[in-house]
Amino acid sequence: LGYCYEYGIGIENDVNKSFHWYSEAAKNENKAAQYNLARYYENGIFIEKDETKAFELYKRSAEHGYLDARYKIAYFYNNGIGTKVDKEKAFKLFYEVAEKGNEFAQNNLGILYERGEGIEKDLNEAIYWYNKAAENGNEIAQYNLGKYYESGIGIKKDEVKAFEFYKKSAEREHSFAQNNLGILYLKGEGTKKDLEKAIYWFTKAAENGNEVAQY
Repeated sequence: LGYCYEYGIGIENDVNKSFHWYSEAAKNENKAAQYNLARYYENGIFIEKDETKAFELYKRSAEHGYLDARYKIAYFYNNGIGTKVDKEKAFKLFYEVAEKGNEFAQNNLGILYERGEGIEKDLNEAIYWYNKAAENGNEIAQYNLGKYYESGIGIKKDEVKAFEFYKKSAEREHSFAQNNLGILYLKGEGTKKDLEKAIYWFTKAAENGNEVAQY
């Protein structure tokens, strides 16, 4: 009922009523309701923002096996939202969710391996998980892979692959990828030199707030 009121399914949209019914269902340990109620507290939707309350609700939902809630708990631990930073717990939870195919968890797992946070630094594992996330359409992972292939750090340098990953990410509106794609077109690295396309991607990046492209 809370879901129906939130999205106006078969009934007029009413966020206050959706909050009420999510709250009632959450008291009865409904994992989906706990997750949705946590979203309200996290984002301050028609109630005062309360990240601690959001964390508690996500945690209860996660304990009942709700996968999206497990990702949220990992994210909160990783960034110290509503709880203390705990990189080891974040890593463990990201890993569990990443293995289920969650692109965001896969990308975050790559970042933790890259930085050596919560786990020993391992660029091979970082690249492995970035690839997994990129295959699932994650634009941040696609951008990160582009950087690896362009620099040749932790992997054999390959300007063509760098171009391909930057392009995938740029098409999903990642401003840094758009700027880097513009640079590759400008220099003719990994692709044929094309000033018109370079300007196009610099413009896209600038419109998306990229300060380097704006400069």
